[in-house]
Amino acid sequence: MLVVPAIDLKDNRCVRLYQGDYQKETVFSDDPVAVARGFQETGAELIHVIDLSGAKEGKAVHRQLIKKILAAIEVPIEVGGGIRDIKTIEDYLADGVDRVILGTIACRKPELVREAARLFPQKIVVSLDVRGDFVAVEGWTTESEIHYLDLAKMLEDAGLRAIIFTDITRDGTEEGVNLKRVVPLLEAVSLPVYLAGGVSTIEDIKKLLPLEEKGLEGVITGRAIYTGSLDLKEAIKLAKGDL
Repeated sequence: MLVVPAIDLKDNRCVRLYQGDYQKETVFSDDPVAVARGFQETGAELIHVIDLSGAKEGKAVHRQLIKKILAAIEVPIEVGGGIRDIKTIEDYLADGVDRVILGTIACRKPELVREAARLFPQKIVVSLDVRGDFVAVEGWTTESEIHYLDLAKMLEDAGLRAIIFTDITRDGTEEGVNLKRVVPLLEAVSLPVYLAGGVSTIEDIKKLLPLEEKGLEGVITGRAIYTGSLDLKEAIKLAKGDL
């Protein structure tokens, strides 16, 4: 199981939001490139980068900054936020991004997700950002009427690299993981799943490890590694079986 550190970009800085609320942000660094370098040095095998400004505006706002991150490290990165068309996907992959994350567009235009997965095999990830049982869109500012399990099943045969499941009510809270929605997802689809939202201590990693055999390929964590409640190096070692 991979432990994937997260970098959320807003106004060219590394921030974390509380439950996706743009009015409740904490700035953790003015130098996201240095943060990415630090994650690489700690042993991360994948870095999760979200363009929060882009998610809200529906376009790639931080593409140039992401290119600087790519130039500074060798670890693969996945990028999401504001990616709503094939051209933007193509641009990011040409820049050297390993995986592109689609969220809003998966709800609005699932056929575009299928087309992207066909054009770029094993490069497309869908993020199910869930509040309650329903998928939130537009940078989590709007709730759709699509049940997250229905959307997952609809896209299961699309050729995705993975699904990211985010429990918005836990995201940025350090309250611990909520298994009651991710377990049904693992049981409903055969795709690899990554869990985000609430991963805050080494106990959470221990709690999630048994789900690896059900298809949990990784966990994504942000605020907890910035505040120090989760030691990234320790978490990576535990998940790899080195502890």
